[in-house]
Amino acid sequence: MNGKVAKEDLDSRIFDTLNMILLIICTIVILVPLWNVIISSFSSGKALAEGGFIFWSPEFSLENYRAVFNDQGIWQAFFISVSKTTIGVVTHVFFCAMVGYGLSKRYIRGRKLYVAMGVITMFFSGGMIPTYLLIKSLGLLNSFWVYIIPALFSFYDVVILMNFFRNVPDSLEESAKIDGAGDWHIFLKIFIPLSMPAMATIALFNGVGQWNDFMTTKLYITDQSLYPLQMMLYEIIVQSQTQSMQNVGGSAVIETTTKGVQLATIVITTLPIVLIYPIVQRYFISGMMLGAVKE
Repeated sequence: MNGKVAKEDLDSRIFDTLNMILLIICTIVILVPLWNVIISSFSSGKALAEGGFIFWSPEFSLENYRAVFNDQGIWQAFFISVSKTTIGVVTHVFFCAMVGYGLSKRYIRGRKLYVAMGVITMFFSGGMIPTYLLIKSLGLLNSFWVYIIPALFSFYDVVILMNFFRNVPDSLEESAKIDGAGDWHIFLKIFIPLSMPAMATIALFNGVGQWNDFMTTKLYITDQSLYPLQMMLYEIIVQSQTQSMQNVGGSAVIETTTKGVQLATIVITTLPIVLIYPIVQRYFISGMMLGAVKE
């Protein structure tokens, strides 16, 4: 008996050790390039031109960040990114929660039909050209609301919220109705506060998507005053590639300085999401467990 327990302990230790080694390798593979980007963004043009460093730059400089922040377009793009992410996340979560709350009620007429229609949209879409024509007919081209209105609804998020709402005891809702509460009161005062893990999960998914999205701008926006940070980053990369082609055989310092500006812009655009993630991470983990346990 003791021999069997000792063998299980040995197997468990070997398994934990292998897991730890694998996680350390994965962490190094992820963190080293990320650290190199950060350090390179603080390097001078000369250090970037000479290269050869990974963990520490031989010559630090803030010129790359000064060049980025001196561009007034960056501040406008930052305002657009923050605005569309904030408004987009709030409206998306609230809209999906309303639909999920309604579909979680089994007495709703046609509920199965609505759910079936929603599931179909998870696998099939209209395509790029019909979507463009729809956006154009709605008058959303070159409008800030093109970032908000088409992103209001996601049936995938509705399914997550619908499953969460179903786990709320019916007796809680019945007690509120006996006290005279209506559907809006029950939804806002009971279901929303009880659903914060699910809400945080949906908000994180949608927030990262909104913050990193630049295809919406590329397809529907030509007014540069409506460009978000990601589109500005895309423009900087395209312009730097053009400059590199024009300077083939010329000064290498111009290319590496542009590379430094690119790296600084990457850090600036990534930093807000990196800072927000630890705050919502505990809700994110519990939200991802939704529907995993069946009783």
